Amino acid sequence: MNRRIILYQILGWALVLGYDLFFASVNYGPHEKVSLDKLLLLQGTFLLSTVSLFYYCYLVVFPLGLRPGRWPILVLGLLGTPLVFAASRYLLQEILLPLFFGFRNYYPGTPLLFYLKDNAYYLPPTIVLAGAAVAIRDAFLREKERENQRQLQALEQARTQAELAFLRTQINPHFLYNTLNYLYATAYPVSEELAEAILRLSDLMRYLLHDSPDGQVDLAREVEYVENYLTIHRLRFEDKFFVKFTQTGQPVGGQRVATLLLIPFVENALKHGVVSQAAHPVRIGLHLPAPDQLEFTVENRINQHQKDATTGVGLPNIRRRLALLYPDRHVLTVHSDGLTYRAHLVLSL
Repeated sequence: MNRRIILYQILGWALVLGYDLFFASVNYGPHEKVSLDKLLLLQGTFLLSTVSLFYYCYLVVFPLGLRPGRWPILVLGLLGTPLVFAASRYLLQEILLPLFFGFRNYYPGTPLLFYLKDNAYYLPPTIVLAGAAVAIRDAFLREKERENQRQLQALEQARTQAELAFLRTQINPHFLYNTLNYLYATAYPVSEELAEAILRLSDLMRYLLHDSPDGQVDLAREVEYVENYLTIHRLRFEDKFFVKFTQTGQPVGGQRVATLLLIPFVENALKHGVVSQAAHPVRIGLHLPAPDQLEFTVENRINQHQKDATTGVGLPNIRRRLALLYPDRHVLTVHSDGLTYRAHLVLSL
């Protein structure tokens, strides 16, 4: 928001300067008492004086004086505007211009009172403009704050709804988890592959039961969940499961992410992609260019013979969750050419 305000102000002053210089040059005629280059210098230095007055009011007078009980500061600040404008204009046009260009705006010996009265004529428009700019800026900031509050409320509501939905569908998950451990011990002597699948499923259940007050877990645990998820599918498809999961960049350790942040991309790739082609494997990449930066990419061939009508985790839901959890801290790009689907997530942790 602050960067946007600064850009707007730079653009505004550039337009004002261009307007003044353009019409000064267009309206210049032989009747003028000064040359065109001097006229342009006078216009430019006058604008700089106006800018100094504007920011004196914009950054000092109104922010300090408009607070409750600060009206004396506002009055004193406004009374100081003639001095600020006259002093800045005097510095530019009566000291620097003679020093570098050999001419000044006012005649030598101009009385101080006349100088102040002449400059006071230009004060009201700039003061009003600065006041309007402060009012607009504060309105934008208040709207931004209200939007943040709305997003926090939406996030809290979504989290509450998710918790209620989980509780409604919960059938004693701790009992299931303990049962899986029992089945693992029973199956191991019979089939190591079956026992491995049960163990991985047990790890998935333990991750889902993990309770975090802030809804976040270590990135290492999220990666472990993805690996366990892939292992179960690999056991299911045996030698017809071609998925490559790579990790590059900074080591995983100490970072925190939202629970189940990455798995929807993987789930959708396995559900709607082709996992049986060795020449076109599903590619999953986790890259940490910096300790607090995460890039996650999933690329897969699109299954042209998909018969399952269910859609898994929809892209709008994923975007909505990212917008709630990581506002202004993520970029999600999705590309599909009909043959290949690619999702790329950039996240500031």
